[in-house]
Amino acid sequence: MSLSPQFLDELRHRTLLSGLIGRTVKLQKAGREYRACCPFHDEKTPSFYVNDDKGFYHCFGCSAHGDAIKFLTEAKGMPFMDAVKELAHAAGLELPAPDPRSAERAERATGLVAASEAARTWFAEQLQGIAGAEARAYLGRRRVPDALVKAFGLGFAPDSRGKLKAALASFGNETLIEAGLLILVDEKEPYDRFRGRLIFPVRDARGRTIAFGGRILDSGEPKYLNSPDTPLFDKGRTLYNLDRAGPASRKADRVIVVEGYMDVIALAGAGIDEAVAPLGTALTEAQIERLWRLVPVPILCFDGDKAGQKAAIRAALRALPLVAPDRSLRFVTLPNGQDPDDLIKAGGRAAFETALLGAIPLVDLIWRSEQDATALDTPETRAGFRRRLAELAGMIADKGTADEYKLEFRRRFDALFGSAPARQHNDERPFRERPPFRRGEFRKPPPRPTTAGARSIGKGGVDPMFARAVIAGLVLHPGIMPAHAEALAELPLGDPVLERIRDTLVDAAFTGRSLEGDGAHSILANAGLGPVADELCRTNGLAFSFLRSDADPSRATRDLGEAIDVLVTRPLIEQALADATRRLGTTTDEASFAEQQRLTREKQDVERRLMDLMQPEGE
Repeated sequence: MSLSPQFLDELRHRTLLSGLIGRTVKLQKAGREYRACCPFHDEKTPSFYVNDDKGFYHCFGCSAHGDAIKFLTEAKGMPFMDAVKELAHAAGLELPAPDPRSAERAERATGLVAASEAARTWFAEQLQGIAGAEARAYLGRRRVPDALVKAFGLGFAPDSRGKLKAALASFGNETLIEAGLLILVDEKEPYDRFRGRLIFPVRDARGRTIAFGGRILDSGEPKYLNSPDTPLFDKGRTLYNLDRAGPASRKADRVIVVEGYMDVIALAGAGIDEAVAPLGTALTEAQIERLWRLVPVPILCFDGDKAGQKAAIRAALRALPLVAPDRSLRFVTLPNGQDPDDLIKAGGRAAFETALLGAIPLVDLIWRSEQDATALDTPETRAGFRRRLAELAGMIADKGTADEYKLEFRRRFDALFGSAPARQHNDERPFRERPPFRRGEFRKPPPRPTTAGARSIGKGGVDPMFARAVIAGLVLHPGIMPAHAEALAELPLGDPVLERIRDTLVDAAFTGRSLEGDGAHSILANAGLGPVADELCRTNGLAFSFLRSDADPSRATRDLGEAIDVLVTRPLIEQALADATRRLGTTTDEASFAEQQRLTREKQDVERRLMDLMQPEGE
C-alpha cells in the first residue's frame, strides 16, 4: 500500500505524541515539553524529551529521535504499516484503500508541488524584471524591504493570458490546471489565472509552495485573488505564513492572527514573525484547531472597522463549541480605520505591542457583542439577552467549561441589572479584575423551598455547621485557596480548630506553596492538623455538592466559591444595614430611608443565597 505524504502528515498532526508515549513511559511536565528516562537506553537522570508542538521526541543521551510512527516501530518493534494502522484507528482516519492508482496519485501530487515551486520562481523573476516595475513601486510605497520580499518569496504576474503557461509548458496544461495556475472554461484554451497582480506564495507547514494569492495593482476587482482548492491546497485548513510562524510561536509563546498578507509582512518587518492570516475566508474551525496546536490561547487581531468586528464575532462563535480548559482565544480591536500595517507604520513595534496588551478574552467579546446587539431597557429584551447567553454557553461541548460560562454570564447579568446597575455598568474593566464583594453588587439566585435547618441560618452569626462545611470543602478542594485567600484570612469562624486549618492553608497560599494534589494534606499534616482535617471531612453532615464524593469537580469549586462569597459579604451588609438604621433614627429624609430599604433587600438576597447553598441535593 502506498501512503501519500499528505496522509502521513495528517496522521502525525492528529496524534498527541505525549499521550502516545505516556502510555508506556512516565512523563513529567517540563515547561512546554515532557521529559522522562529514555525508553531506548538505561539512565537514571531524564534526558528524553517529548515535544507535542513539534511532533517529535529526542534523547540527549543516546540521540534517539523520531515521531509517533517511529516510536511505535522502534520502541514497540511494530512493522511500519501496523504502526500506521494503530495510529490511524486512534485518530479516526481511514487508511487509503489498496489502489493501484495510489502511487500514480502520489506521483501526481509531487508533480503539483514541482509545478507550484516552478511558478513561484518564475513569479519572483518577473518581479525583478522590467514588467515588475509597478509592483516594486507598490512594495516601496508599503515600505517592504528587499529582505522581506525574498523571505516571503513575493513575485509578480504580468498582465498576460499565456506567459506563465508558456514558461511552464513542460509540466503540461493538465498539471497546471490541477495546480490552480491555469483556468479552463468550457473546454476552451486554458489561460493564466493570475494576471497583473503582486503574487504572495502560500506555503504549507513544511515550507512547500502549494498555492498563491494575488493583489491587483490598479482599481480592478477582485482586489485579492486566491488559488482554488486543489489536491495540495485546502483554503479552510491552511494559514498564510504557517511555516515561519510555527517555529516563531514556540519562541514567543504566542501566535497572532491578522486579516491579510500585508499585515503579516508588516509585522515580520517589525520583528514579529509569529503572525498568520486566513486565506480569503472567515477563520474556520480547522484553522482554529491548527492554531491551538501552536499555543493554548491564540490572539486574534482584527481591523477596527465594522467588517473587522464582524469577522471577530464570526471567529468567536466558531471557536465557542470547541473551547476547553486549555483552549481559548483572545481578541484585539485596533483603532477604527487602522490595520496592523497602519499601526506599525505610525508607531513601530511598540504601538502594536501596546495594542496587544488590551487583548480581551473570548468571554468578554461574546458578552459585549450580545450586550450591544439591542437595547436592554425592557423586561422582554433583558429576558431575551439572558436566553441568548444561556444558549451560547450551551454550545460549548466541554461540560466544565460550559458550566463556568453559564456562571460567568449569570454573574455579569446580575451585576448589570442588580440593585446598583449604574455603578456596575460604568465599570469597563474585565469582570474578574473588578474588586470583589462590593456593596450593591450581590447576585440573587432563584428562590427555592427551604428546609427548617436552612431557615436557622437567617438568625445571624456564622452557623457552625456551615463554617465546618466550608473548611471541609477547602481541605477537599484546596486549589480554590489562591483566589479566595485574602477574603478568607479575616473571616471569623468561631472555632479555634477551624481557624487553625484555615490559617494554615491561607499562609501556604500567600507564600506560594503548592496546594495541588497531596500538597494541602502534607502541609496540614506537618502542622499537626492532618487527623483533625481528615475527621472533619468524614463527619461533616452538610449535603453541599462540593462535599459529595460523586460531585462534578467544577460544580464543587463553584459552590465552594459561592459559599465563601456569602460568608464574606454577609457581615459587610449587616454592618452597613446597622449603620443605615442608626442614621435613620436621627433623620427621616427619603434618601436615608431608601438606603436602609436597599440594604434590607440586599441582606434578604444574601440570606437566600446562603439558604440555597444549605439545601440537600435533590430538594
